[in-house]
Amino acid sequence: MWFITLIVLIFILGLIILVHEFGHFITAKKSGVYIYEFSIGMGPVIHSHKGKDGIFYNIRAFPIGGFVSMAGEVYEDDGKIDKDKLLCNKKWYQRLLILAAGVINNFILAIFLLFVLSMIFGSTPIEPILGDIQEGSAAMHSGLKSGDKIVAVNGHKVHSWDEAQIYLYYKSDSGVYDFQVLRDGKTEKISVTPTIAKQDNQEMRVFGFSIAPNSEKGFLASLKYSFQKFMGFIRSMLLTLGGLFTGKLSLNALSGPVGIYQVVGESIQYGIQQLMYLTALLSINVGFINILPFPAFDGGRIFFMIIEKIKGSKINPKLENAMNNIGFILLMLLMIYITFQDILHLF
Repeated sequence: MWFITLIVLIFILGLIILVHEFGHFITAKKSGVYIYEFSIGMGPVIHSHKGKDGIFYNIRAFPIGGFVSMAGEVYEDDGKIDKDKLLCNKKWYQRLLILAAGVINNFILAIFLLFVLSMIFGSTPIEPILGDIQEGSAAMHSGLKSGDKIVAVNGHKVHSWDEAQIYLYYKSDSGVYDFQVLRDGKTEKISVTPTIAKQDNQEMRVFGFSIAPNSEKGFLASLKYSFQKFMGFIRSMLLTLGGLFTGKLSLNALSGPVGIYQVVGESIQYGIQQLMYLTALLSINVGFINILPFPAFDGGRIFFMIIEKIKGSKINPKLENAMNNIGFILLMLLMIYITFQDILHLF
């Protein structure tokens, strides 16, 4: 079983990385940028092919990333290449599009998968409406009822199940979660003290309610669902980021390769529907993380470009390169920490 899980994980990550890097690759190529290498994976090369276009197409050992190596990514670093083929000498909007294309591709892939899922299986619930209430649960004792629509949790407005779930993960100093629910056209405030359970050496808050089912199908319903769900995921990630900065969420809430491996193993048991849903979610995650204005990410480089546009001159290339290197080191340290935490959760 572990081998199948590993193969599926590599396929999912490979697809997401391929789509992302192809975005950079095709826009750079169409813009006339000289490309040295298109690689899927990191580390040692395990397969290489030189195309008729002179580009090396490589598969590397570790499926945790990829890259498109372009001439003049930061400054004029190769005297053998015509200056008009260097990325740094392209028009501002061309460089912006090349840098953003990977994220755009990830978002397109996610929306497409969500659309196909909805067309085949029907859409999953978006509105935060309660389904079944478990007998004897914290939700039942507090007075929550099936059909209640959550409009706020602890004072935070809620627009979707994805947002509601993030707020339910947020720490509450008192241990009490104040729900505002819409019932029979009226808003009611209900306080719930969830049951605390242990899962993977972590405390989990158990409220005792399910999501009201939804099975709309059809082209327009699926199109609407794919964009609504996409925006719901984006808002959830913004809330997660905010929770990490404010201390409402700990770094333990994040998952690295080991954590993702576990989720893939669980998803396999539920079939292709859950795997497609997970792929869409991971693709949005990759796109969202890459667009953050942090050095070493695409968003960091775009941020430097915006500063460049505002000040009317290019940023010192050596400074930009140094910032990207520092950002990469910090990113690797964070990945090591998260992976270490994932491993600890296994025991």
